[in-house]
Amino acid sequence: QVQLVESGGGLVQTGGSLRLSCAASGRTFSINTMGWFRQAPGKEREFVACITWNGVYTNVVDSVKGRFTVSKDNAKNMVYLQMNSLKPEDTAVYYCAASNKLRLGRGTIDEYEHWGQGTQVTVSS
Repeated sequence: QVQLVESGGGLVQTGGSLRLSCAASGRTFSINTMGWFRQAPGKEREFVACITWNGVYTNVVDSVKGRFTVSKDNAKNMVYLQMNSLKPEDTAVYYCAASNKLRLGRGTIDEYEHWGQGTQVTVSS
């Protein structure tokens, strides 16, 4: 089994920055792709970004491109989501997810087998 624990959420003003962290443990050898998703109140969970386990390939959704960056520390099995120029519409619970398969495109919930508990990000206007 794979365990994922997110941290780093909080309250920030418009234009501010946050860095989310995701610690992966357990059967990490089975992971091929790490993803970030978010879910705003009353909305479906949506894909934000992904990175291959080796850290070589990344992909971010158009709505955050240029503001969010996904990265990985291979030595620590940590994945990060650096969020800059935050907007109120970025307010959501952010989830870290892991897939046993290589996922290079915009991901869907069904494509990821393991999930963290989520961390709240609130951007005030």
